[in-house]
Amino acid sequence: MLVVGLTGGVASGKTTVSQILREEGAYLINADEIARQLVEPHAPTWHELRKVFGNEFFDENGSIQRRKLASRVFSDPEQRSLLNNILHPQIKSELKRRIHEIAEKDPDAVIIIDAPLLVETGNHREMDKVIVIASNETQQIQRLVRRSGLSEEEARRIFASQMPFEEKMKVADFIIPNEGPLEETTKKAKEVFQELKKMAIEKREQEISS
Repeated sequence: MLVVGLTGGVASGKTTVSQILREEGAYLINADEIARQLVEPHAPTWHELRKVFGNEFFDENGSIQRRKLASRVFSDPEQRSLLNNILHPQIKSELKRRIHEIAEKDPDAVIIIDAPLLVETGNHREMDKVIVIASNETQQIQRLVRRSGLSEEEARRIFASQMPFEEKMKVADFIIPNEGPLEETTKKAKEVFQELKKMAIEKREQEISS
C-alpha cells in the first residue's frame, strides 16, 4: 500500500487530477468531502462550530452558510485557525480509518488523499509520496470565480491567504502541471500513477521480505 497526498492551490485542478488517477486504479479519499460530512446538521462537529462561530453562519435548516463562513475565515487568520483546529483532528482520524479499511482489502493499493491543506497542516509528513498540482494565479482565480460565484475580489483574498506555491513545491515528489490542455494533464497524471503503482508493489515486497 502506498499513501499519496495530492494538493495544490485553490482551484488548481486537484479534482480533475484525482479523478484521472481514480480511473487509472487509485483509491481516492477526499478530505473536503469528509469535512462536509462532519458538519452535517446536528453532528457533533456541527454543534461545536455553532458554539464557536455563532448562529449567524447557519441557515434556518441548520446548514452552514459556507460562503459566509469562508468570507470570515479567509479574511481573519485567527478565525481560520479556530476552524482548522476543530476540523483537522477529526478529518485526520477519519482518513486513518479509511486508509486502514482499504489496506485490509488491497495490500497493493495506491491511496490518493486529496487534501487542499496537506502541507499547511503538516500532514504531508505522514504520506509516502506527495503530488502537487501546478497552475498559475490567473487560471486559479478565474476557475474559483466561475465555480463558486465569488467576486474576483473575494477570490483574490482567498488566493492571497494560501501558502505560497513555492513552499508546496519543496515537499513535492511529483508535480503535475494543469496549465495547458487537459490532454497534457491527463498524460502526466497517468505516467505518475504508473510510477506510484510500482512503488506500492515494491514497498509491499520489502515489507514481506524484512
